[in-house]
Amino acid sequence: MSMTRKTITVTDQMDKWIKAQIRCGRYGNDSEYVRDLIRRDQERLAELKLGEMIDAADAEGLSELTASAVWEEAISKAKEQVG
Repeated sequence: MSMTRKTITVTDQMDKWIKAQIRCGRYGNDSEYVRDLIRRDQERLAELKLGEMIDAADAEGLSELTASAVWEEAISKAKEQVG
């Protein structure tokens, strides 16, 4: 996977937090921490979209599809929307 270099600005308090996470061994460097935050945000958005899709499907009523087929379709659509 190719990488793009980014420069970000954080407050002193945020910088101390990131450094503390690195010191305790959770991350190897600042970039690992930021990439983990992005992945977690992507997962959170996918879960929100999935919840919205489930609510919409529930409002539509019964379906001819099995529960597992509905679940697989919902996960697939959520991943497409998150990108």
